[in-house]
Amino acid sequence: MVRLIGGVGTSHVPSIGAAVDHGKTQEPYWKPLFDGYGPARQWMKDNAPDVVIIVYNDHASAFSLDLIPTFLIGVADEFPPADEGYGPREVPTVQGDSKLAWHLAESLILDEFDMTVANKMTVDHGLTVPLSILCDQPEIWPCKVIPLCVNVIQYPPPTGQRCYKLGKAIRRALDAYDEDLSVAIFGTGGMSHQLQGERAGIINQEFDNDFLDRLSADPESVAQISHAEYIMESGSEGIEMVMWMIMRGALNDKVKEVYRHYHVPASNTAAGLIILENAE
Repeated sequence: MVRLIGGVGTSHVPSIGAAVDHGKTQEPYWKPLFDGYGPARQWMKDNAPDVVIIVYNDHASAFSLDLIPTFLIGVADEFPPADEGYGPREVPTVQGDSKLAWHLAESLILDEFDMTVANKMTVDHGLTVPLSILCDQPEIWPCKVIPLCVNVIQYPPPTGQRCYKLGKAIRRALDAYDEDLSVAIFGTGGMSHQLQGERAGIINQEFDNDFLDRLSADPESVAQISHAEYIMESGSEGIEMVMWMIMRGALNDKVKEVYRHYHVPASNTAAGLIILENAE
């Protein structure tokens, strides 16, 4: 059976990936952020999941306003890095787990979540930056990856409550899988930031840290945060935090927080990371 070893919530800021790719992680601007990633990378090495489900959003790389899936699961054997306008990141190709991905797709659809299924797609910084944060710069990624893409670009995105319920459905699917695997789940995006308009550059540390506190201790209340509250409190791109609720929903009701790192700014974004494990 599947052993769900834990969940990670992390920002996926593109400039974090650029700092890794161009050897800038120890420059004065970036060093405080990357120093905080050390314990998370050690956790990843110590636990060595066979498969990681990465919940992220595409940034008009694999999809565009011509096609907007609310929830999509990638079932391919591999997912090449996307060209986001400046060439693909020079990172390893992401290796999938087609068997587990198809099991998840079938289980989720029969559990009344209308998943879009992708047999072929590229993956952009929304997925590869979290891998860089947790795994640094290996020649090959140390785990297989199942991409789970969420629309948080075009209104209306799914609610936090719907994402939380999807996480619980993922857990039911994992519990029903008959292969011996260790699995982790990442919820990515955020934290507070806005990239355009008069509020560009907004960072709300109080909201972010309250979100992290309640994500561990009171996820039901976090699931009730409305679209309007996310936008008002954390900026238009803060809505990405609904994706952390999928990660949280997949875990037990009671969890233990094993690590947290929060830093501002990373580019014009608040960068957060939290690692949760199931409590007994």
